[in-house]
Amino acid sequence: MKGRAGSAVVLDVPTGKLLAAYHPDVAAKRLALPGSSIKPFTLVALLEAGKVNSEASVMCKRPLIVGSHQLTCSHPDVKQPIDPVTAIAYSCNTWFTTMATRLTPNELRNSFLHDGFGSPTGLLADEASGSVLLAASSEELQLQAIGESGVHITPLELLLAYQKLAQMQSAHDSKLDTVFNGLEASVSYGMGHQAQPGSKLKVAGKTGTARAEEGTWRHAWFAGYAPADHPEIVLVVFLERGTGPVDAAGVARQIFGAYSALRKQRTAD
Repeated sequence: MKGRAGSAVVLDVPTGKLLAAYHPDVAAKRLALPGSSIKPFTLVALLEAGKVNSEASVMCKRPLIVGSHQLTCSHPDVKQPIDPVTAIAYSCNTWFTTMATRLTPNELRNSFLHDGFGSPTGLLADEASGSVLLAASSEELQLQAIGESGVHITPLELLLAYQKLAQMQSAHDSKLDTVFNGLEASVSYGMGHQAQPGSKLKVAGKTGTARAEEGTWRHAWFAGYAPADHPEIVLVVFLERGTGPVDAAGVARQIFGAYSALRKQRTAD
C-alpha cells in the first residue's frame, strides 16, 4: 500500500480468520459506495429470482446516461451481445442497468441485505454498519445495481460477502456458476486482469470504481479470492482517491503473489 489512504484485508475462506490487514480501522469503519464491486451480487439477485439465465444478453449501449450520471462503459467496444459472464468480466454498465429493471426494489434490497450488506461482520470491534436503501424509481434501482447510489458498505462487509461467494464456489454451488465464471473471466481477460500474479495461482475477482460523495474524485476497489476453483483466501483492497480499478487490482496482485510464494514454500517444506 506504500502509505496510501485506504485499506487492504485478507481473510481465510474456510475459517473466516483475518490473516492480514492494512489500516483495519478503515476496513471496519469507512463507509463508501461500492461501485462495480457489487455487480456480482446484482447478478446473484437476478439468478436467484429467476429473472436471467446464463444466456441473457444485450448490446452495450454507448453513450449511457442514467439520471445525471454518465455511465458509458470503458471496456472494449465489442460488436456482439454481451452475456452475464462477459458483463462481469468487462463490468458492463449497460448489461447491469438493463437487467436490473427486471427486479423490484424490494428484491434487490433484500438480496443485498441477505448478502450481508448493511450489517456489521463481527470481524473487528466497533465496526460501522452499512446501509441499503429502497430504490424509489427505476433510475435509483439501476444506480443501486451498479453501486453508484443507495448502498454504502465498509471494506469488511465486502470482504465477508466475497467470502460467502468463495465458500459457495468451494461447495460447487452450480446455480451460481455464471457468477463464478464471470469473476474468473474478469481476471483472465477482463477489467481485473492486473490482479493475476506472475505464478500459476489462478485468481477470481472484481474491480470497482465509485464516486466519492465528499468530492469530485473516485475511489478504487478490488475484491476477489484464490485459488479460483477452490478458494483459500479472499481479499479486499480499497483505495481512497484511487486512479482507477487497475490501481486496486495492482495492489491485489502483489498480495496474491505473496500468498502464492507462501504456498509454494509450504509445499517445499
